[in-house]
Amino acid sequence: MKAPTDARAAAVAWDDAAQGWDQHSALIRDWLREATAAMLDAAAIAPGARVLDVAAGAGDQTLDIAQRVGSQGQVLATDISPGILERAAHKLNAAGWRNVRTLQADAQALGLAGANFDAAVCRLGLMFCASPLRALQSIHLALARGARLSGLVFAGPEANPCITITMQTALRHAGAAARKPFEPGSLLSLGRPGLLPALLHEAGFERIEVRPLSAPFATPRCEDYVAFVCSAGSPVRELLKPLDAPARERAWADIAQRLDIFSTPGGWSGPNQLLLFAASKPEV
Repeated sequence: MKAPTDARAAAVAWDDAAQGWDQHSALIRDWLREATAAMLDAAAIAPGARVLDVAAGAGDQTLDIAQRVGSQGQVLATDISPGILERAAHKLNAAGWRNVRTLQADAQALGLAGANFDAAVCRLGLMFCASPLRALQSIHLALARGARLSGLVFAGPEANPCITITMQTALRHAGAAARKPFEPGSLLSLGRPGLLPALLHEAGFERIEVRPLSAPFATPRCEDYVAFVCSAGSPVRELLKPLDAPARERAWADIAQRLDIFSTPGGWSGPNQLLLFAASKPEV
């Protein structure tokens, strides 16, 4: 599990990115629409179900879960960032969903043992955990027997050139050493082949499935994607935060120039590959 200071630092960092994440919610929704639907299908979320949404962020997929479970179901959205959860709660209340609660919690220590949820999901959150095994074990404790877990993480660096280019450029401008591609807690940390199935098995899950999903990020211009990362991409923001304003501007301009290779006559389309994972808690 992360040390308390690490958890506090993560909460502050994501609070700092909360406005940008919420501001770009429509863009994120378009990007992850098909992948999110596949994730919810894999969790077998049905009307009336009680669902745990781990690392829920600004609540985009939480809305979809609420719609699937209906008024007779229940959803608990957790996140380490109170700021981003506040925005999620506002969004859900505005949509009229009164069956969704929020809880500030580190995914690695949810404190929900025995809650007996029918399903759990985690969209693009597990890879940020310093100990994803502890997070999976914490989710396992919160599920009923036979319940399903599904989630999305990024695949490896070769399949995600936008992330690789962005991080390498940011590290260089920050004067930081190059990082290992699967460094724990990083964007691509769970993309190493075989790692996810091994972690799910060790956490006590069975009927484990992992498959790749193509999820290109399309925007009218490269600058639009960079604006999204600049305002909502906490890992990159944190790298560049110590720089003075002119140095940060040079870094973002350099990132935009390098990502422009994915521009086409019809707009910008950055390749991204996700891993969809699903598993079940044993019946006995």
